[in-house]
Amino acid sequence: MNPGDVNLQQLLEQAQLMQQQLVTAQQELSDAEVEGTAGGGLVVATVNGSGELLELKISPKAVDASDPEETVETIADLVLAAVRDAVRSAAELQQEKLGPLAQGLGGGLGQLPGF
Repeated sequence: MNPGDVNLQQLLEQAQLMQQQLVTAQQELSDAEVEGTAGGGLVVATVNGSGELLELKISPKAVDASDPEETVETIADLVLAAVRDAVRSAAELQQEKLGPLAQGLGGGLGQLPGF
């Protein structure tokens, strides 16, 4: 074997190991829960690590019975902000869990010797 040749068996083993790590990381993301908040905690959105909305809590303090129209608009804005905050946290978690695996690919086949 020449020094620049690719050991296909070793490459296959590395790919299988990375596949197992990817499956594990995806399961961890699916099981993880992160929260986003808005309005100082008046609205709390919980998403899983994949960004799927799991729960939404709205504090009764967010409701102003004397001005229902304004309350509806305010709550809608707070819900959007809380969900965006939670999804941002989920994206950070995804980067934390999946980032090292992407780096392990070395940027794709173009980085592998012999390709």
